[in-house]
Amino acid sequence: MADDLTMPVEASHILMFARAIGDDNAIYRDDAHARQSEVGHIIAPPTFARAVAQFDPDYHLRWRNNVPWFGSGKNPTGLDNPSPSTGGLHAEQHFEYHRQAKPGDVLTVTTIKGKTWEKMSKRAGRLSFSETIQEYRDQNGELVITSRSVGVKTERPVEQN
Repeated sequence: MADDLTMPVEASHILMFARAIGDDNAIYRDDAHARQSEVGHIIAPPTFARAVAQFDPDYHLRWRNNVPWFGSGKNPTGLDNPSPSTGGLHAEQHFEYHRQAKPGDVLTVTTIKGKTWEKMSKRAGRLSFSETIQEYRDQNGELVITSRSVGVKTERPVEQN
């Protein structure tokens, strides 16, 4: 992921994200309702921060015009000659909210490498875990969200029994 991405938070993005995940909570779309809430304004859904990937020009799962990609085409991978799997898996995702993201925020996202560790698996060999931390700061430099994700790579494909 590119360093220090900028992500504007707009009410229409919040509305579309909430609809895409099937969450009809009025706090994500109805300004009058949101003003009567404890926070007093529209807020972004909890996992909205992951939408920052769409602002990363290098994001490997983002669609690009006229370029075959992982999610396109009639083959399972969308690619005619996919590279062999690296055994990479998304293992965990955690979000810590220092406050709710809201329309008008312009978040700057800094990615930090976290811890790494290994474990052994009978079926997949060595499991290599890596943590990635992202800090989302608003236009005033205040920390809004801290996310932590953990990925795991397997030494070999899982043996089928």
